Amino acid sequence: MRERAPQGAVRARRAAVLPALLVPLALAAPPGAPADPPASLVTHHQLRIAVRTVVYTAEVGRIAIRDVETGAPHGYMFYTAYRVASAAAPRPVTFVWNGGPGANSALLHFSVAGPKLARDGRLIDNPDTWLAASDLVMVDPVGTGFSRPVSAQYGGEFYGTRGDVASVTEFVRSWRLLHGAEDAPVFLVGESWGARRAASVGYALESRGIRVSGLVLISGGGGLNKNYGSATLRNALRVVDMAAAALYHGRTAPELGSDLHAVRQLAERWVRGTYAPALARLAELSDAERAALAADLERFTGIPAGEIDRGKLTISQRQFRELLLKGQGKTLDVFDLRRSGGEREAGSAPAILRYLRHDLGYRTDLPYVDLEPLTQGFAPSGTYPEPVGERWNYATIEPTPEEVRAAVEAASKEGAGPPQIGPPLPATEEALALNPRMKILVAAGMYDGFQPCASGAETAAQLPPELRGAITFKCYAGGHAMYLDAAARVELSRDVKALIAAER
Repeated sequence: MRERAPQGAVRARRAAVLPALLVPLALAAPPGAPADPPASLVTHHQLRIAVRTVVYTAEVGRIAIRDVETGAPHGYMFYTAYRVASAAAPRPVTFVWNGGPGANSALLHFSVAGPKLARDGRLIDNPDTWLAASDLVMVDPVGTGFSRPVSAQYGGEFYGTRGDVASVTEFVRSWRLLHGAEDAPVFLVGESWGARRAASVGYALESRGIRVSGLVLISGGGGLNKNYGSATLRNALRVVDMAAAALYHGRTAPELGSDLHAVRQLAERWVRGTYAPALARLAELSDAERAALAADLERFTGIPAGEIDRGKLTISQRQFRELLLKGQGKTLDVFDLRRSGGEREAGSAPAILRYLRHDLGYRTDLPYVDLEPLTQGFAPSGTYPEPVGERWNYATIEPTPEEVRAAVEAASKEGAGPPQIGPPLPATEEALALNPRMKILVAAGMYDGFQPCASGAETAAQLPPELRGAITFKCYAGGHAMYLDAAARVELSRDVKALIAAER
């Protein structure tokens, strides 16, 4: 986990938990079910936000994901819920998760959204917490955090694209019912893989008659299943993002200057006026034109013209990361192109684990997946399971081995995301068709090696009116987790809270 956090600290006051507050998480759990501890736990806290003190509760627990036919639990999903009492209309409830696939919610929880921020190995109060605008439920999908399938045989029901969306949809449905929040406006926030999950869960909830007021899709694209506008132009605009990273490392041409905004503007002007039109007639280009384009690509991206394929005249994300600092023996970090591979910040895992187990009272001996190694726990066979992400079934169909191999090879070659095996699940467009009033914020980081940032405005401009009015694309000065930069965190938090407040 690579998180930072801000300043200040108001000490949380933990209240004694009365038996009446204990809510059983499972009824007649079968042998082997991971049902400890057997209750959700509620503690009471407060923090200072601007000029007011916010009093809130924190609830930790697990919800059973049950077979609808038998009622038997097939898995348990852990959550941390923060709620503020309201005598007026029900407060919105925002469900938050990360991606992976196979990642817990700790990064968003303790780096931007929750009431506590991880900073320098400790937790401090978050003055920009989204709790100011909405109740929050931090969700760990099965196989992450303290969430587990009931038995190994059920793992495959959760560790795949279809089962993942279905189980998280069921969690949201169940949590609302179990907490009397059926009338509360619902917002869904996901990052990376979790952004696409949020869009598909939004559609699935709408198709069940559960209204979703908004989506926040962070560093995972817009959940759009159709291409809008010119694919050639969208792909060419990646040069603008590469130029930002190249400038950071001092690899852009000196005549472009050192102002980030100006360099990005110059790069976009060249892409739109020269580069994309040339790519559109690639087969007709002369050798001299190809040489000139390669030279311009070097000016903006820092990649030597001699390394650029004159037949394609494109630079893949993987090539950019591997070639920019090749002379220094470094490869850029895919999550933040300002870093080189191997650079990491000190983690805050011990502080987070103390907070969950002691401050919030969730006294379980289960390892918290991703923050604690599974090897700390017991493996009956002596062989520990592979990480969830390595067992993931990306297919939305029953593919042939050849289809799987081709999709994995294509994704690996480009180095810009997971494989696409089969048609995508219904997501943003389909959700908006069911609820045209839904609002969507698509957030991207300009130094992200996975998701493009500069092409967002172009996509927005090409959307049909019914989508254009619902979807906002925003580019933040940061990496994949742009909120790790303090300024971007403040900006993203302000935008999320504004989206939520617009519902009222």
